[in-house]
Amino acid sequence: MDTSSVSMELSGSTTSNHTLNSTGGGSWEISDKAKLCRFLCYGSEGALYSTRENGHISVEKTGALQSMLQEKQGTEVLEEIKRFAQDGQAVRLEPSIFALALCSQNPDVNTKQAAFKALKDVCREPAHLFSFIKYKKELKEHMKCGIWGRALRRALSDWYNEQDAMSLAAAVTKCKQREGWSHQDLLRLSHTKPARDAIALISKYVTKGWKEVQVAHENKENAEEVIRVLSYLEVVEKVKHSRDETEVVTLIEEHKLEREQLLTEHLKFKQVWSALLKEMPLHSVVKMLGRLTSGKVLEPGSSETQFLCDRIQSETALKQAKIHPFSILLATENYKKGHGYQGKPKWEADRNILKAMDSAFYKSFMNVEPVGKCFVVAVDMSGSPSSIVPGTSISTAAAAAAIAMIFARTEADTHVLVYSEEAMVPFSISADMTLKEATDELVKFQSESRDCTVPIQWATENRKAVDVFVTLSNNPLWTLTASLVESLKKHRETSGANSKLVMCNLTYIGIAIPDTEDRGLLTISGFNLGAFSVIRNLAQDLI
Repeated sequence: MDTSSVSMELSGSTTSNHTLNSTGGGSWEISDKAKLCRFLCYGSEGALYSTRENGHISVEKTGALQSMLQEKQGTEVLEEIKRFAQDGQAVRLEPSIFALALCSQNPDVNTKQAAFKALKDVCREPAHLFSFIKYKKELKEHMKCGIWGRALRRALSDWYNEQDAMSLAAAVTKCKQREGWSHQDLLRLSHTKPARDAIALISKYVTKGWKEVQVAHENKENAEEVIRVLSYLEVVEKVKHSRDETEVVTLIEEHKLEREQLLTEHLKFKQVWSALLKEMPLHSVVKMLGRLTSGKVLEPGSSETQFLCDRIQSETALKQAKIHPFSILLATENYKKGHGYQGKPKWEADRNILKAMDSAFYKSFMNVEPVGKCFVVAVDMSGSPSSIVPGTSISTAAAAAAIAMIFARTEADTHVLVYSEEAMVPFSISADMTLKEATDELVKFQSESRDCTVPIQWATENRKAVDVFVTLSNNPLWTLTASLVESLKKHRETSGANSKLVMCNLTYIGIAIPDTEDRGLLTISGFNLGAFSVIRNLAQDLI
């Protein structure tokens, strides 16, 4: 779909201090800063977030960012980049890394210096750092400028030198290379001079190898920090050369080694996976349930399966992982499917694991931080209830029920409505209602009307001051009996609320918002976890 057909010209501040305009319309145009924030959030300056659009980021997509840099607003740009990178507001981090790389190429000295200073705040992991260098190289070819100047060399040196030594040792052994770049490349090209002995040890390990490190530190009185790093790297090297399953398991358990530090052949051993599971991040565990079941690591009634089930539904573990209920749901449906991509591998879903995942879904609602706004979630199920949300294994009906349930249970002021033959019908989601019950009730409603102005009219007529309208549909065809913009303006005038509308089509086709200068309109095509971030950001006037 052409994003130009739904892009919107918006203006004003991106903070929450908006006021209704003097014309009485309650709309505001989009500023370059708002467009920048959209780009940092989901990789596009337009009013469309598509779950299918994860394509290559290029300079052509950053018109607002470039305009702000030309207007000497580099400091403001970098503050937004850091905010989206650090606060977890972005759907993905790549746009922020690209924007940082673009700022670092800017001819304005202050902007360039601030960009390099922000490197460690935005690129906190080696994978981020490699992406930054990749974008720098691409921009060099586009802008015909150099890469390896003094400023970049200093920034990379600072990135390595300011790391905790043990954390850096783990990082360089888990993520050795990415995007065509390696730590060896970056340390060599940046001419990094280690600031302390432990960093010098890691640098030598990366650039010269383990044998050189052993020679340099044998029969030498080493500082405590150096001794710890030496011991850790010795373990990493030992596991790399071990073919003994028992030894590998022992090293994993004693030193908390991770999957990325092992050889591929180690992952053929069931006991190795059992050892890894004890410390593996919970979000990784739930995504790998199928692989673990197909590999017989998780078998019915086994101690590994029981341990996993206990962990999955542990409130402490769920809270620590900050895992979202929609993530649990997506992983559950993938597991139920019984096979991976193109039918391989295959597995039979374990009923105890499914029971644990179901429990985790409801418990993980505690991880959803309320926005504190008034929401209306309007659901249209006039399409096929068995249709699937693209890129997932979940039906559009179950997805709609889950989305409505998440808002209803986490936002105190939420009204769920369903399109019916007669009119919008309030839909009650009680505290003890299951997702299946909610889904079964939703699909009973059928309507010929798919007019997304109807929920706005309902709120206006019922004197509800709504901050955000969210329409959910599995039908690709929308109808409009009135202007979206005019309906929204009328509600703003009547209620005094700074109302917004998010149109979500749970499929990829059929959605288009007419060209408008109203910043309160946004489209979501498909649905994934990132869509929740987009809605939250819009509700808080951040995009």
